[in-house]
Amino acid sequence: MPSDVSASSGLAPRSFRMPAPAAAWAQARNRRRVSAWLFAICFMLLGMIALGGATRLTGSGLSIMEWKPLSGIVPPLTHAQWEHLFALYQQIPQYRLEHQGFGLSGFQHIFWLEWIHRFWGRMIGMVLIVPLVFFALTRAIGPSLIGRLLLFFVLGGLQGAIGWFMVASGFDPDSVAVAPAKLVLHLCFAFALYAAILWTAFSVRWPVAEAIRATRGAVWTRRLAIATACVLSVTVVAGGFTAGTHAGFAYNSFPLMDGQLVPAGYDTLHPFWRNWFQTVQAVQFDHRVLATLTALAVGATLLTGLRASLPKPAHDALMLLGWAVLAQYALGVTTLLLVVPVWAGTLHQTFAALLLSVTLFALHRLRGVGRNGAGATTATIGTP
Repeated sequence: MPSDVSASSGLAPRSFRMPAPAAAWAQARNRRRVSAWLFAICFMLLGMIALGGATRLTGSGLSIMEWKPLSGIVPPLTHAQWEHLFALYQQIPQYRLEHQGFGLSGFQHIFWLEWIHRFWGRMIGMVLIVPLVFFALTRAIGPSLIGRLLLFFVLGGLQGAIGWFMVASGFDPDSVAVAPAKLVLHLCFAFALYAAILWTAFSVRWPVAEAIRATRGAVWTRRLAIATACVLSVTVVAGGFTAGTHAGFAYNSFPLMDGQLVPAGYDTLHPFWRNWFQTVQAVQFDHRVLATLTALAVGATLLTGLRASLPKPAHDALMLLGWAVLAQYALGVTTLLLVVPVWAGTLHQTFAALLLSVTLFALHRLRGVGRNGAGATTATIGTP
């Protein structure tokens, strides 16, 4: 029986009709292609998060004194260009206070990591916009998804601007690092954009929510999964302030801090709330507590889900979430005890994004709780 494929894709009416089996096959093919592309972007974003962590931990983020969104894609090609950039770097406090006398070779060492970080961001933009134009022209995706992905592209550009806004704060007098609040803004925007693209990829790949009977256990599992995502998000913010204030380099013992559960000096600033963002003792303690609450929330979600009558995909997602939070918690403790080596700090930051990924995956598997019928995503897919 013929089917008008534009009805489900949200596209303008076509001048021909495609047999239903052929239309279904074409839509399934488009979903595989588009979701694979979005997952590739997410993979690149994970690499970007890892590069950002390594850049921060090696002190490389202030090595490029200029923001050139287009021409900055070309690195220095001559000795004169290297000397020019090195002369600019010598003007900022970080060079005078930490790196004075390390020479052009030392500058090149920190320069390349920051340049790769920026270059990778530009490549993510290209990998997003070029296939987007192709899929739009071939009508492989519908208008609503085109609009959403264009918004992601614009937000990616905004993230680059936020990155420069953060970097510029490190040029202030007597400053050797960026402002913690601006670092957290840059980090949280990256995580939010990553989560939005990943959720879109999930919805394109698995558009129909599997109906799950709304038993007490299933409903509570979903509620606890949502609570876990919220606590995890706050923990990521706290982790950003831990990185920005270099709080991880103090109190390198666990579970006590200098022999105490709550460290002395937690409430040295007034008003009290300033301690949560500026006092090393409070910043690290809060991150520990939030990380523990995240692990407990995952444990409660997993325990409730295992006792509920959930489909195997949802059950497997919850099991994966349990293993992921254990790995991330162990990484956090390891990073602390080893006094934040670059490899451990980078891995800890990257795995936070992976833990968020698994949490969103579990939530996506649980979105059918209480639905009697199939629920489709709003990310429309077309057919050629």
